[in-house]
Amino acid sequence: MKTKTTTSEKDLRRMAVDLVSAFVSGISVSAEELPQLIRIVYGALSALEKPGDAGVRETLKPAVTVGRSVTRNRIVCLEDGKTFKVLKRHLRTAHDLTPDEYRTKWGLRDSYPMVAPGYSVKRSELAKKMEFGQRARRGSGSGEHVTEAA
Repeated sequence: MKTKTTTSEKDLRRMAVDLVSAFVSGISVSAEELPQLIRIVYGALSALEKPGDAGVRETLKPAVTVGRSVTRNRIVCLEDGKTFKVLKRHLRTAHDLTPDEYRTKWGLRDSYPMVAPGYSVKRSELAKKMEFGQRARRGSGSGEHVTEAA
């Protein structure tokens, strides 16, 4: 007689929470990333219960942890571990992924950045300094440029 040991949903949730608790006790994880981390661990534990998919499905392992992939001046690609200021072009050329596909593949939230936060601030400051978009706000009306005759 063959008996099969299965783990209940409640047990899987408890194990996921215990694993995540142990993991985050040693590192800093933001409150926004915590639910996603629990979902990833829970999904991995649930996948262990399905023996038919074990050899078929590729297990995703990021080059760095999601929590450490975004810093002020760089963003790290989870696919290959390379660092960038802007990730979008790299995803398209090296991995043939759109930002949405990348976020879905790695289970990232919709607000996960594709640009390093510090670089985004610098670009914003430069645009303000160059007064991009100011003409429309000033109500210049004609939109024509006046040049001096030589």
